[in-house]
Amino acid sequence: MDKLDNQIVINHLQEQFGEQVRVLTESHGLLTVVTEASNILDLLAFVKEDERLRFNYLTDITAVHYPNDERPFCVVYHVHNLLQNLRLRIKVFISGPIPTVPSATALWNGANWMERETYDFFGIVFEGHPDLRRILNMDELDVFPMRREYPLEDPNRVDKKDFYFGR
Repeated sequence: MDKLDNQIVINHLQEQFGEQVRVLTESHGLLTVVTEASNILDLLAFVKEDERLRFNYLTDITAVHYPNDERPFCVVYHVHNLLQNLRLRIKVFISGPIPTVPSATALWNGANWMERETYDFFGIVFEGHPDLRRILNMDELDVFPMRREYPLEDPNRVDKKDFYFGR
């Protein structure tokens, strides 16, 4: 079997999915592709189970909030081919008052806590998750703290005023 590289991965994904998977970047050698929420489970299952790709280790699931974008939430999956030491990043951009994406727990048991953490901090609902509830924050918390909806600092803090620093 030939050494797997990003171009082989791109070609293989485009043969299988066509325009449903787009290459976003290849920053620092890490290939990043984008798909829609409706395709994510098929894509994840393919990269995991395909004999050529074998991205069978789920490293991480997280999210990013871009409040000024049309689709302000991005769910990010990192998968790893341990045999050839190649990584792949998959992004899904979603929107809506309750951003929703299918759960990957049917493919990886380890997705359970990663999805709970992403829900806890960003409010992303993973449809089909067996136990989607907060994992680190208090159950009573009625906000999602990693959303960029709040100021970074309290504007009333006086210890940051210029006159304390001779300016």
